[in-house]
Amino acid sequence: MAPALRILAIEPYFGGPHADFLEGLRARSRHQWTLLAMPARNWKWRMRGGAIHMAREAATLLPHGRTRPAVAHAAPFDLVFASNFLNVAEFKALAPEALARLPIVTYFHENQLSYPLEPGKRLDPQYGFVNLVSALASTETWFNSAFHRDAFQAAVKALLAKMPDFVPPDLGDSLAARSRVVPPGMNLKPFAEGRRRPREKPPLTILWNHRWEFDKNPEAFFEVLFFLAQEGIAFRLAVVGEALRKWPPVFEKARRVLADRLVQFGYIREREAYERQVCQADIAVSTAFHEFFGLPIVEAIAAGCFPLMPARLSYPEIVPAELQETFFYRDERELRRKLVHLLKGKGPWDRAAALAEHVQQYDWDAQIGRYDEALERAAKR
Repeated sequence: MAPALRILAIEPYFGGPHADFLEGLRARSRHQWTLLAMPARNWKWRMRGGAIHMAREAATLLPHGRTRPAVAHAAPFDLVFASNFLNVAEFKALAPEALARLPIVTYFHENQLSYPLEPGKRLDPQYGFVNLVSALASTETWFNSAFHRDAFQAAVKALLAKMPDFVPPDLGDSLAARSRVVPPGMNLKPFAEGRRRPREKPPLTILWNHRWEFDKNPEAFFEVLFFLAQEGIAFRLAVVGEALRKWPPVFEKARRVLADRLVQFGYIREREAYERQVCQADIAVSTAFHEFFGLPIVEAIAAGCFPLMPARLSYPEIVPAELQETFFYRDERELRRKLVHLLKGKGPWDRAAALAEHVQQYDWDAQIGRYDEALERAAKR
C-alpha cells in the first residue's frame, strides 16, 4: 500500500451538506487531512473573496509561514482538495509557490451556471465564471453526478457562445478531460437501522425533507396534497428540510390547510432527531426541477421510504432501470395516481426494500476505498 497522502482541504462554505461530506471523508479516509474552513454564510463573498483569506491562512501552515516565500519542496502537503466555493485560480495566484504547484481536486456539489434562477432574477455570470476558471485551474474536477457534469459543461458552452471573441476553441475538451463523476459518500447507517422497524399502519406519513426553496418546486408538491385532502384521502405529513430566512409562501398555506395532518413542520437541527423523523415516514416525494444529486431522497430511500420522483435530473442515476417505472412519475396526474395507490396500502413495498439495499453503495463504508484511490491517482497527475 502506498504511503498516506497529506491533504489540505479547503472549504469556504463549511456548513450543511458541505460540512457533512467533508467531515465524513476526513473521518474515514486513510490519508492525513488538514482543514481550512470558513462559516457557511455570505456565499457570494465566499466565492469572490474566500480565496484571498484561504491563501493567507494556507501560507501559515508552511515552515516559514507568511514571513518569506516558501520554496516548492517545502510544502507539507501532497494534494489540495477544494469545493466549488473556492476560486482555485485566484488561490493559486495568491498562495505561496509551494502550495500553488500542488495538484488540486475541486469537488462540485453545485455550480452557479446551471443553477436555476428564481422568477424575476437575472443571471450574474461572475459567479459562473468563478466555477469555470476553477475547473480550468484544477488538476481534476469531481462532480457528484453525471447529470451535474453534463449540465455544467452545457452551460459553459452556452455562456461562451455569447462572448464576442477570443474564446479558446478547446475549452470544452479541456473541461471534459479533467472531469470525473464521483458520487458523494453519506452516513446511511442510521437510516438503514431505522427501516428495520415494523411498517406503520395507515394513515401513512408523507415526507418532505428537501430545502424550502423554489428549485425544489414545493408548489407542485403541496398542490397534490391539497387535492388528496379535498378528496378525503387519509395521510399524515412531515415537512422537514432546511428553511432559509425567506421561503415560498406555499409553506404557510400548507401549515394552515393541512394542520390536522401534520406530525412535523419545520427544520430539525439535531441530526439524530432528523434521522428518527425520516425513519418514521413511509413515502418520500420529490417534485424538484433542480437536483444535482439528491441527498435527501437517498436518505429517505435508505430509511425504507417508498420514493416518488420525477423521471429526470440526477434521479435516473440513483434508481436502477428495472425499478424506474415503479418509483418515477412523468406528470402531476401520475404522481397523484401513484400516491393514492400507496396511501390505500397497495404499494409494492418489496421494491422499496430492494432500492434501499441498492443505495447502500453511497454509504461511506462502500465509498471510502474509491475516494482514497481516486485521491492517490490525482496526486500523481
